[in-house]
Amino acid sequence: MSLESHLDPEDEEARQKEQPLVEHLIELRSRLLRAIIGVLVVFAPLAVFAERLFTLLAEPLLRYLPKGGTMIATDVTAPFFVPFKFALLVAVVVCVPWVLYQIWAFIAPGLYRREKRLVMPLLVSSTLLFYVGMAFAYFVVFPIVFRFMVNVAPTGVAVMTDMSKYLDFVMTLFVAFGVAFETPIAIILLVWMGFVTPDQLGKARPYVFICAFVIGMLLTPPDLFSQTMVAVPAYGLYEIGIFFARRIVRKRDQEAAAEEEQ
Repeated sequence: MSLESHLDPEDEEARQKEQPLVEHLIELRSRLLRAIIGVLVVFAPLAVFAERLFTLLAEPLLRYLPKGGTMIATDVTAPFFVPFKFALLVAVVVCVPWVLYQIWAFIAPGLYRREKRLVMPLLVSSTLLFYVGMAFAYFVVFPIVFRFMVNVAPTGVAVMTDMSKYLDFVMTLFVAFGVAFETPIAIILLVWMGFVTPDQLGKARPYVFICAFVIGMLLTPPDLFSQTMVAVPAYGLYEIGIFFARRIVRKRDQEAAAEEEQ
């Protein structure tokens, strides 16, 4: 008599359940390795131009420094490691679509057809919106903020920013605006999961409008133009989210009605 015949039926069932779990873990490891390898492949050529990339990053500040003003390095190793750190961060940002594709390939088999039709466009649009948010920070917000900071420096104070702290500051703003531009995606997901309705979001417009200007006040210099440059896009993203959420709800209701008729 074979060993399998002596196994308890419950043990056999447990063993069969463990096999899919192990397969999922192996698949997850494979996807993570592919994502990491993709980042390293992109980082390799970027590392060669790390110094030029950091100069490009510092340009919005260097443009407004007084004549002869420069950035400084208070850490001995900063001139070498900071540009490479930024090159690695650029590689991660560039590889976001590749990383998201690996996530999609891992979760897609467990999604329903209706969910697949929604998730893939959300992944693509969320990536594009994150890039747009970072571009908005670099081309619009940085010049406003750095010009203001340099001009308000007291007489006799030389503005010379440490390159490590500068990198931390701009990366924080990049992430903040990248996440802020994900507002339409967040609204669509909240509506899709049933936490709120488009009508409820519409009624909250006055409060969101005020919050947009409060956020603009916190992130920009204290002048109306700078605050408006941030607040208007933030509120516009909210309206875009409501618009697409209404369309998704309408389409979902139509599909549900069609299924009931069948």
